[in-house]
Amino acid sequence: MRGYQVAMDIRNITPDYAVSPQIDVADVPAIKAAGFDTVICNRPDAEVPPDQQAPALQAAVEAAGMTFVLNPVTHHGLDDDMVTAQSEAAGHGKTLAYCASGTRSTIVWALGQAGHQPPDAIIAAASVAGYDIAGLRGRLGDAD
Repeated sequence: MRGYQVAMDIRNITPDYAVSPQIDVADVPAIKAAGFDTVICNRPDAEVPPDQQAPALQAAVEAAGMTFVLNPVTHHGLDDDMVTAQSEAAGHGKTLAYCASGTRSTIVWALGQAGHQPPDAIIAAASVAGYDIAGLRGRLGDAD
């Protein structure tokens, strides 16, 4: 069974953090060539076929000399530990985080920025990449 992805769609949220829908093992050389140091998987294995599950991607990413971090996120299970793990993983060079559409990877990044950036800046960065997270404003802190 082939996965859902037709072509890689990497969207920069910041110069050092980008998101993407589901990636494939065949995408790893292009990810490496784009200068990424870390790949974060925010997609639970239950959502994808075996050839797109974390173990297959981890092997390919690590064989290419990058770091692979597993931080599966679900909309209903997103918690502070996941936000902290994402922030820590993304703090080590240029990072690509992926999930089904890039939305969860954007949301978990945004929550990690709360208190470090104004909410409007966080929302704007996501918006430029095509993700509307304005509904998170209340969780992103005060606009001061």
